[in-house]
Amino acid sequence: MEKQNNIPRPVLEVRNISKDFSGVYALQNVDLEIFPGEVTAIIGENGAGKSTLMKIISGVYPEYEGDVLLNSEKVAFNNPKEAGEQGVVIIHQELNLVPHLSITENLFLGIEKTNRLGLLDYAAMNKQAKALLSRLHLDISPSTPVNQLRVGQQQLVEIAKALLLDSKVLIMDEPTSAISDQEVELLFKIIRELRSKGVAIVYISHKLNELFEIADRYSVLRDGRSMGSGQMKGVTHDQLIQLMVGRDLTNSFQKANTMSTTEVLRVENLTVQNPQNKNDLLVDDVSFTLHEGEILGICGLMGAGRTEVLEAIFGLYPKHVSGKISIGGKELKIRRVNDAIAAGIALVPEDRKLQGLVLNMSVAKNTSMASLEQISSFSFIRKKKEEELSELFIKKLSTKVASSNQTVGKLSGGNQQKVVIAKWLATNPRILLLDEPTRGIDVGAKSEIYRLINELAAQGMGIIMVSSELPEILALSDNILVLSESRLAATLSRTEATEEIIMKAALKEKE
Repeated sequence: MEKQNNIPRPVLEVRNISKDFSGVYALQNVDLEIFPGEVTAIIGENGAGKSTLMKIISGVYPEYEGDVLLNSEKVAFNNPKEAGEQGVVIIHQELNLVPHLSITENLFLGIEKTNRLGLLDYAAMNKQAKALLSRLHLDISPSTPVNQLRVGQQQLVEIAKALLLDSKVLIMDEPTSAISDQEVELLFKIIRELRSKGVAIVYISHKLNELFEIADRYSVLRDGRSMGSGQMKGVTHDQLIQLMVGRDLTNSFQKANTMSTTEVLRVENLTVQNPQNKNDLLVDDVSFTLHEGEILGICGLMGAGRTEVLEAIFGLYPKHVSGKISIGGKELKIRRVNDAIAAGIALVPEDRKLQGLVLNMSVAKNTSMASLEQISSFSFIRKKKEEELSELFIKKLSTKVASSNQTVGKLSGGNQQKVVIAKWLATNPRILLLDEPTRGIDVGAKSEIYRLINELAAQGMGIIMVSSELPEILALSDNILVLSESRLAATLSRTEATEEIIMKAALKEKE
């Protein structure tokens, strides 16, 4: 690490950075220092300005107020390629790979090697790619198409691209949001190796526990402003949360006792065939009940069938589902999604951007999309009613938007999630299916969504929630279903469930 008078010298500095979108400031006078050989955690709620700041640093947003300095010299990147050429590379949460190209082709896209004849030198590129993969402990052929890799492996390919560019500053945006615990361990090992070689790593994550494990420094943003920075060793979990949200979240996890004896949903012998392989069962003979005011948690390892249970109830696999679904004691034939909606079922999907929203449309249009009959007359949408519906849920969910006409793609992840939830609450459902409702959302937004879920249950809504976070399942659920290899491995009440019991059931381990 470069030092002057024994004081560490930052490799990258941000001074008084401000950025506005249509008059709404996403960043105001933000300062940041990034040091070589250290991991700096950027912490803040959704909408705090983290992604905007990283996009400025990496050249995605070339227009802004303030200065970015690299090795004490002002820089102005017009695009990510220019930033990469000077060693500043960002790995986005949504991985930026071409699925049908090989690992080698993805690594060298735009910087291809050629031979004397001007032809692509695949031998040289494959050799260098193999060496990079070996360095990252990824034992796989560089000729493998990227779409055949797991998400964690794709993450390592993105890191390999950064190494190929000889990164001085590597920005990682939510790198562990969709990978397994084993892949997280490997990622942390690689981060430590990069840190030991002097690479400065900027690490964005909502998982505070992993930040205490991997980060050296922290910098907190709130509402587009710098709230504090320092050494991770000198700060506590609660202090970081206080800086992030400016309010106490101590009691945000308490589930009220709202479950009644009135059954709202009964699922019997639910079985879902894999549409691509009839011999493969995505869900195998699962049965359960849901009562008014109940929050039923569903957990299990990836591939256990959690999402498929919700999607089957919602009518997404009509030709591949068997079993019996009853609402209010009456059997229901769900042949399509509209049948489920008409019966009072709503599904907030796992992937909000791909399945939940139309990103280039407004907040108002996204909110009304599933309930157009409420705001239409003679097949024409009444814009005033659409805006009123949207404003109602903006207020109810405390969604941070400039107006209901703002494009939803410009919102933070947490506020996008609130729009998805608003869209389905606008249909006035009796049964709400939530698939990973707080994935990629900060602690403050999580607290708000937890309170909302509790309020909906208190109003008598039956809620089924899939979550990979066991503390979340344990805190919010009245009863818990544990799935393992597509089958129901355990049904637990909140009083008997523990993380250990759940994991043993998910792994099919005996007590």
